[in-house]
Amino acid sequence: MFRPRIIPVLLLRNKGLVKSVSFKNHRYIGDPINAVKIFNDLKADELVFLDILASKEKRTISLEFVKNVGEEANMPFAVGGGITTLEQIKSIIAAGAEKVVINTKASCDPDFIRSASENFGSSTIVVCIDVKKGFLSREQTWILNGRKPTGISPVEFAKKVEERGAGEIIIQSINRDGSMQGYDIDLIRKISEAVRIPVIALGGAGNIQHMKQAYTEAYANGLAAGSMFVYHGARNGILINYPDRSQIANLIK
Repeated sequence: MFRPRIIPVLLLRNKGLVKSVSFKNHRYIGDPINAVKIFNDLKADELVFLDILASKEKRTISLEFVKNVGEEANMPFAVGGGITTLEQIKSIIAAGAEKVVINTKASCDPDFIRSASENFGSSTIVVCIDVKKGFLSREQTWILNGRKPTGISPVEFAKKVEERGAGEIIIQSINRDGSMQGYDIDLIRKISEAVRIPVIALGGAGNIQHMKQAYTEAYANGLAAGSMFVYHGARNGILINYPDRSQIANLIK
């Protein structure tokens, strides 16, 4: 029976692992390679690493870091941050990543997604769509790690990148980021119903029931989270964790 992938999304800032709330107030979590080792032991389905300063600093994610993860990880992993050229994608894949995650460049130059998918295959190209609700609950996509609005609706943008060959979409709620109060189910459902490619839910997951809701009610193919996998207990103590087999089995009951 099909079950959705469960995917820790880990944020990099100055070579350290951090966690945010609504893309702000970044808290240092620890060493990212140590986290990879723990997720190996916990048998995570996949990992995603996003360098949140790369686009702002006009660079891409460190190839040395990608190589280090590739040497350590027992699971597929994707990386993103500042990717703007086909040559960068080629180097990242050569360093060991299975997929690249593109955000800002996809919005500024949607045809780049077509070029990337034609050169490396659509399964390699993931587009992350960051969404924030503003005045009168109007939704629009944001770029540059949530610093710049685009004026484009998430459904419109999701259709655009699907048409250009993206293999899957990560749909992330900036408003829900780090809240651990549950995904934006309406947002995820709208994207899932608008496209045929896999949709990964991100932003707000705090427990396995939140994940089950995104799967059963919003039709997400992948269930991603950050805080849920790095925090433990009411005081949010730092503890790398992952659902056990019985919890995962509950997703499809």
